[in-house]
Amino acid sequence: MKQYFFWSLLIAFLTIASCKNSSKNISAAEKRKQDSIERVKKAQEEAEKAERERPRTAADIKLEKDLAYDQHTLEETYPYKDTTRQFQIEKIKEKLAFIENFQRAPHNYGVLQNYKNRNGEAAVVEHFVRNAYKRVSDTLGTEKYQSAPLYQEENSAKPSIYGRDGSLVSLESSDTVKMVKVNGISFEGTWFVPKRYVKAIGDSLKITHVNFVDVTNQNIMTVERTGENEWKIRSMNPATSGLHKPPHQMETPVGIFMVQEQKSKMFYFGDGTKTIEGFAPYASRFTNGGYIHGVPVNNPKGKIVEYSWSLGTTPRSHMCVRNASSHAKFVYDTSKPFKSLVVVID
Repeated sequence: MKQYFFWSLLIAFLTIASCKNSSKNISAAEKRKQDSIERVKKAQEEAEKAERERPRTAADIKLEKDLAYDQHTLEETYPYKDTTRQFQIEKIKEKLAFIENFQRAPHNYGVLQNYKNRNGEAAVVEHFVRNAYKRVSDTLGTEKYQSAPLYQEENSAKPSIYGRDGSLVSLESSDTVKMVKVNGISFEGTWFVPKRYVKAIGDSLKITHVNFVDVTNQNIMTVERTGENEWKIRSMNPATSGLHKPPHQMETPVGIFMVQEQKSKMFYFGDGTKTIEGFAPYASRFTNGGYIHGVPVNNPKGKIVEYSWSLGTTPRSHMCVRNASSHAKFVYDTSKPFKSLVVVID
């Protein structure tokens, strides 16, 4: 009987020990499983974060044709005389990726302004040249007239370059101090600008309408943002840009500019005079005296003209971008000042 009791206790002890070891093994396995799940989850979160923060490229931009204005529409590629012209879709996507990228980071935005030197004639840059129009320019070709001086340091004696009227910047200091520190968005670098040349437009800017002017192919495309990295083509039209022809006609400058003001009728002087020669309808100004507008009417009291044979041919304006008048009105209605961009490409 004693022997039976001994063996019963031994079996019970071994059974309990076996159960404990089994329990320990199960717990270790569960822990390894949980650790593996946590590692996968963390790796996934890090990958998602990296994807969110990754700079967007042209390949990320979804650009689809969905016209809101369908008159005088051009195809993506189209014949012109004995050549073929096109809308430079990949270049447009690159610019849209750039616009997506700068809007993902918080900014306090501003615009450089000096239309007709209204905010004062800019100082002469340290190294200047005279261009074909006999006007002072920096070594990058930007004129002193209607530009803002950009200084490398707050106490620099002379500016280094000029910033074009209508250029978009990020304010890195208060806009009330004597010299405002800015980071260029329309151009590169960090600079100091006298406060009178800077218009603050706040930290809530959301660019949804962009007008692409192609000075090489003489066309204009308008696009609208409909979602993250998603844009719709709203119009594809012929246009006529500025001609380099001193002393009065100038090419339309390449760059990124903010729409700054609009005029239902933009009256203009005859070359070299102060006499009003005519008007251009539905004008949206983006830099200096450069407007997107309708067909010029060489009569201050004349009627609006819808179309001109010269649209989409060769540069011939004074800096502006001529359009069919109904398309100029479409731009006028959709591209609100300080909320929309004009991007000039070549």
